[in-house]
Amino acid sequence: MTKEAVQLSLPEFEQAHGRWRADYGRQIGSDRVIRNRSGIEIAPLYTPRDRNGNGFLEKVGFPGQYPFTRGIYPTMHRGRTWTQRQLIGLGTPQDYNKRVRLVLDAGGTAISLLPCNSGFRGVDCDEVDPVLLGTCGTVVNTADHMDEALDSVPLGRISTAMNDPSPFTLLAFLLVVAKRRGVPWTAITGTSNQSDYLSHFIANHMFYRLSLPGARRVLVDHVEFCRKHVPNWNPVSVVGQHMQQAGATPVETMAFTLSTALQYAQDCIDRGMDIDVVLQRFTFFFDISISFFEEVAKFRAGRRIWARLARERLGAKDSRSWRFKFHGQTSGVDLTEQQPLNNIARVTVQAIAGIVSGLQSLHTDAYDEAITTPTEETARIAVATQNILREEAHLCDVIDPLGGSYYVETLTDQMEYEMEALIAKIDEAGGMYKAAEAGLIQSMIGQSALAFQEKVDNGEEKIVGVNCYQSQEEAHRARATERPDLDRMMAHVARFKAYKEERSQADVRRALDALARAANDAHENVYAPVVEAAEAGVTHGEIVSCLRAELGFGHPLVAV
Repeated sequence: MTKEAVQLSLPEFEQAHGRWRADYGRQIGSDRVIRNRSGIEIAPLYTPRDRNGNGFLEKVGFPGQYPFTRGIYPTMHRGRTWTQRQLIGLGTPQDYNKRVRLVLDAGGTAISLLPCNSGFRGVDCDEVDPVLLGTCGTVVNTADHMDEALDSVPLGRISTAMNDPSPFTLLAFLLVVAKRRGVPWTAITGTSNQSDYLSHFIANHMFYRLSLPGARRVLVDHVEFCRKHVPNWNPVSVVGQHMQQAGATPVETMAFTLSTALQYAQDCIDRGMDIDVVLQRFTFFFDISISFFEEVAKFRAGRRIWARLARERLGAKDSRSWRFKFHGQTSGVDLTEQQPLNNIARVTVQAIAGIVSGLQSLHTDAYDEAITTPTEETARIAVATQNILREEAHLCDVIDPLGGSYYVETLTDQMEYEMEALIAKIDEAGGMYKAAEAGLIQSMIGQSALAFQEKVDNGEEKIVGVNCYQSQEEAHRARATERPDLDRMMAHVARFKAYKEERSQADVRRALDALARAANDAHENVYAPVVEAAEAGVTHGEIVSCLRAELGFGHPLVAV
């Protein structure tokens, strides 16, 4: 019996604990049951007894060592801080370039490109009303547009995240630009940040471009192509963000995301890929809600489960394949239109939760993102928030500073148990692909979203400025969405139309014919001709349209 166990069995412990329970009962009166967003009941106090005797090395351990509960690297943020990857997307490529330079000058260490909603829907800028373009992302439809957007950005030294669903045209454009500039593809680093087609099918229908089987084919081909030609690129980003923003609880989000990762890993194994090579380029992307301790426990439990799944279920031998590398974004769902300056506090709390959880990169939302595309001023504040937390709050001094907390360790164990139960349920349904195809995941998310909204509506879940502490002066204040200059946008569209007329039509036809043939040949890699088409001058909309015709249009399942 350990010294701690002996102390917990002593009469002194029982007497002290009993006195506290009695004092608490007298002062609290009628206590209420408190549950976190995942439905786990939260006790008023935690002691060593709540740890259930779990061994330190087995469940907690040391950073950089299995099971990675405390972090995937030995030094974590004390050795190298998280990457500051601000999500940027607005206006024309020139507008984007101006903003990205501002972010890099303000301390950003990586960049992220968010395309216009027209691009997300798979169409080019000349197919929609110009007034709608560039308000929620950058209009990038060709390799030339990408060249303009990344003007003076050192591609071989800056990591880039392309928020680019299947068939990953933005990466294709990026590779063409790198080739033009003489930057070897082996030097290109970053992530296909919206490669998770299952999360799009389940929770983000605007992103869902191709049929479910078609999207599955393209993703595996994309992984295979990148492993061969762009080895330092992360072709898979498993996205929990969409499902949590759609209403999934933190426990559900992590379980669904890990099940999705298992599906993608198995698909790569079935293709004949080396799982140790593949998994080292798997990344994860999550929302960080304002439920602080729940988020910390979510990531610690998820890291532990993934290490075990990668080693024991997928058979990865290299410990680097067991690492759970994740990007966190502060949750825009928690931000409010009412009293928007309060969102600075919300973002700060969310960011601290992600940092002490051991994330690898972080995007902090601007306080006005519930209203509009962030302005330069609000984007600067978002970047500065990370700088303050790193430099002034000294959050990098200690690795896993909440490790050993009776509450955090107990909650981590509880959430791990609930996550594993959900993963088992998805396994019984045939895996994540079949569970999503059948609508099982969509129904669970819908039920959780409804339950949370009911708590907000009845006041059980408090949201400052929305259902409590309201200000009549600010109740209906909303700033109009800042829109790109319409004349500049119309000129951009006009140049795009001229570009389509002036390019070699024969090259375009040959490239699209090659893409269609590859799509219809299961033995061909369909992503290679996507890159070749981008180099031949084929546009984003044309590439997507071709693959939709050959692989099927994306029609997501809406579960009732």
